[in-house]
Amino acid sequence: MALTVSVMLFSLALVLITAVVAKITSGRIITDPVCALPAPPEVKGIALLRLLPTLFTEGPEATMHYLHNKLGSAFTVSFLWKKTTFLVGQEASAIFFQGLESEVTQGNLFEFTVPMFGTEVGFGVDYATRREHTRFIVESLKPSQLRSYVDPMLQEVENYFAKWEEEGVVDLKYEFKELLMLISGRCLVGKEVREKMFGQFCTLYHQIEEGLNFASFMFPYIPIPVNHRRDRARIKLRGILSEVVRSRKSLNHVKEDVLQRFIDATYKDGRGTTVEEVSALIITLIFAGKHSSAMTSTWTAACLLDHANSLDAALEEQRKIIGKYKDKIDYNILSEMGVLHSCIKEAARMHPAPPALVRQVKKHVTVRTKEGNEYGISRGHTLVHLVMLNGLLPHIYKDPEVYDPDRFRPIREEDKAAGKFSYTSFGAGRHACGGEAYAYMQIKIIFSHLLRNFELKLVSSFPKPDWTQFLPEPKGEVMVSYKRRRLPSD
Repeated sequence: MALTVSVMLFSLALVLITAVVAKITSGRIITDPVCALPAPPEVKGIALLRLLPTLFTEGPEATMHYLHNKLGSAFTVSFLWKKTTFLVGQEASAIFFQGLESEVTQGNLFEFTVPMFGTEVGFGVDYATRREHTRFIVESLKPSQLRSYVDPMLQEVENYFAKWEEEGVVDLKYEFKELLMLISGRCLVGKEVREKMFGQFCTLYHQIEEGLNFASFMFPYIPIPVNHRRDRARIKLRGILSEVVRSRKSLNHVKEDVLQRFIDATYKDGRGTTVEEVSALIITLIFAGKHSSAMTSTWTAACLLDHANSLDAALEEQRKIIGKYKDKIDYNILSEMGVLHSCIKEAARMHPAPPALVRQVKKHVTVRTKEGNEYGISRGHTLVHLVMLNGLLPHIYKDPEVYDPDRFRPIREEDKAAGKFSYTSFGAGRHACGGEAYAYMQIKIIFSHLLRNFELKLVSSFPKPDWTQFLPEPKGEVMVSYKRRRLPSD
């Protein structure tokens, strides 16, 4: 069945990335006159038009597969005034992940996030300040801090699933979104918001989230209703968080949550964070983690329930852990759930939450491909690392189209055997996801509880990616039947 017009918009956005934004903000395209190396194979004009039927009928992933197979690990798509070079594989992507800020940068590519989160964080501040904020996030989610989040996560998970009936049918995609928002409210924002004003908080947050759409991506400040709601919601939500921060500071209330970590954080010059910065950082962190965790959870459920052998292996692991620790769950016990970890990682390999990662070339760089070619990429180009293809390379992953969590288990460890940048579902290099460990932990807590307390069956068909969404997710509902039961130990 033909895909909607939104696919065309997504595809062109993937090809152009920020062509319109770059045109407006720079006023001209800078090219590098000194580039001795040949450029990558290029698709433009009539050749680009011939790809449109594939885009419409099969989507971006199939189109990128076609171009990769035809042109190799690095190729450029030219549209209007913009050149976008796509990179596939660890060799071609090395400059993408290891390049200095002076070579490849996120630049103003993500200007559309500024009206969502504010001018105090992210791409509303200079690179040095943004790096400091990244440090605050990483330090708030490091293992020593994660241990304190296990019990609150467990409480939220147990309370949420306690509301399910003895048996029924649910849309797990919806359920995971709701549950992960509750976990975020408890572990990131804190008890004040979670217990007293969470409904209002969620309503405002969703209005900000709705600001991420194709129109706002290309024109972040265009005066349309959804952007007006986004801007009003951001102001109100920041007000709620600011009151909580001021209250904690004035009453000297110290809590075990990420909000407190941000309040206590200090810059390298010794100054502390402001109320406005803390509020904006929390909104940014919830947005960065909630979508990817919800999508990874949904794909993990679909994959597990569609593959009996993997499901049985995950259940057997839970039986052994129950036999060893009874009902106790802590950080160390979660770390022993290697089979479940691999099941989640495999789902993220096949269905990464970000299908592509983007950078801007600031000065001439060199790309070396698996095929042995060496290309020069001029400044002004947009670089795109295709995460959606990187996890499907047959020279790294045996039978990459097959869901096989054992590929990440000891002895095989296909991603480690292949070397760095072979697994990029959570980013890599200078911009690796600082919340990866946090994401795995909360997803493992959710699935450990589900596997121990419910018999689950996938009743809808296995989902396909919904390329009509700005951030693709499983298409439609992911309907699962459940029946309460207590998993016995070995």
